[in-house]
Amino acid sequence: MTASASPRTSLLAAGSLVGLALVLAAPLAASAHVGVSPEVAPAGARTTLQFSFSHGCEDSPTTTLAVDIPDEVVTATPVVGGDWTITRDVGADGVPTRVTFTADEPIESGLRASVALDVTFAEASAGATVAFPVEQSCVTGSTAWNDVAETGEEEPAHPAPVVLVSAPEEGAASEHGGSHASVASEDPAASAATEQTGTDDPVARGLAAASLAAGVGALVVALWRRRARS
Repeated sequence: MTASASPRTSLLAAGSLVGLALVLAAPLAASAHVGVSPEVAPAGARTTLQFSFSHGCEDSPTTTLAVDIPDEVVTATPVVGGDWTITRDVGADGVPTRVTFTADEPIESGLRASVALDVTFAEASAGATVAFPVEQSCVTGSTAWNDVAETGEEEPAHPAPVVLVSAPEEGAASEHGGSHASVASEDPAASAATEQTGTDDPVARGLAAASLAAGVGALVVALWRRRARS
């Protein structure tokens, strides 16, 4: 005769299975998003951001990844990759507002893939946390990774990749470089040319010749007086 399990034993077994399922699901849920690296970037300098993922839309293969460019970014240049076709929506200021990466072949869920952008954050954005909303489209369905959690809140269901903008690095050259005037003043060749130009000034040469003539004349007068006395 087979003994039947007690209700308490069955309840404990069911609870254990639920707990095990939650433990196994936690890391999967944590990895089911689009990440960005690095997560901290300095203002005023060019940084390469990589947006990566390893999942589809409920296991449906990924076909495109569209990244929205926030206002805090003053330059954005997509990095060409061998497995993606790139299109851009460009704003009136010439900066892309959205960059869409289309996979040459749908990327199966469970495979890690990434796209990259070279960006420059405005110096005024130092200290800000900047979100890059991403729309992931798949063979079936799509997911908008555009939720941003407020300070102290838990991570939302579909978090947008975020980058903390740090202060400009000391001694780092600005994205657009210094002014032409400052560059010229620090150029030895330019300084030498300036000095040479000053030396070739006709007014300066005339004054120098007049001074020389006056000096010679004074010397002649002094010699004549000396002879006259003798």
